[in-house]
Amino acid sequence: MTTSGLRLESLYKAFDHVTSATDPVHIVRRFPAAEDREVVGFCAAGLAFGRVASVLQSIESLLAVMGPHPAAFVRDFDPARHGDRLAPLVHRWIRGRDLVALLVVLRRMLRESGSIEAFFLEGDDPSQPHVGPALDAFSRRALDTDLRSAYGRRVPKQRGVSYFFPRPSAGSACKRLNLFLRWMVRRDEIDLGVWTRLSPARLIVPLDTHVIRLGRCLRLTRYTSPGWKMAAEITASLRQVDACDPVRYDFALCHVGMMNACGFGKPQKDSHCPLRGMCFPKVKRQRAKGKG
Repeated sequence: MTTSGLRLESLYKAFDHVTSATDPVHIVRRFPAAEDREVVGFCAAGLAFGRVASVLQSIESLLAVMGPHPAAFVRDFDPARHGDRLAPLVHRWIRGRDLVALLVVLRRMLRESGSIEAFFLEGDDPSQPHVGPALDAFSRRALDTDLRSAYGRRVPKQRGVSYFFPRPSAGSACKRLNLFLRWMVRRDEIDLGVWTRLSPARLIVPLDTHVIRLGRCLRLTRYTSPGWKMAAEITASLRQVDACDPVRYDFALCHVGMMNACGFGKPQKDSHCPLRGMCFPKVKRQRAKGKG
């Protein structure tokens, strides 16, 4: 392993314990049954945007409605019977009826395929080097669900539930779907390893603002605009360190950014960064070339 790889490995080990940082995955861990972890994991990852405290509060509010056995709740979910309890819930631009629609989609997955994993794998081609095409198929098939019970007879074109099901083919980095896959597929002190039929080698890094900053600072990507291409390129760079499990470094890199230790584009540069010496914290400004 290269010196850079050893540094990343050391960082991974420093964060690979459940008390290392506050994270939504710890809520998922409270549920011992695999089927509940899968359902809670999808909802928690789907709501993982915004301030951490707000994210955790929104997840807990949804779980208060779903009760101690979330998978059973979803299988028996009835918008007419349960919708009033979801109606007051709000997370940023997600409203109660969007959560009703989400549970309708998950209900279809559990009833038709038995699990979210089985529904996902029905659209997967294991010969593909990464999960991009499978995510496209997963989101497309999910949004084919009849959502009139959530939105009424005229389902709006701009549906909040669509935010839970982005597509790589549209350029989305699919951060929250990739986060869910990381939790489900990988197994260590942080990730849960609930799924058994998808290789961690095919995962793509969940691209949030902190991974973007570290990715650029460590020159894991040449892209400056966030999106699927940046996520795939950062993953490809990490795959050179660990081809079997490239996304294992995501949690640590993300939380270095959350700790404000990365000095990319900041006056502090790399003075607080545990990866200093590997990084390039000063943003280079390219001079515009005039036409002669």
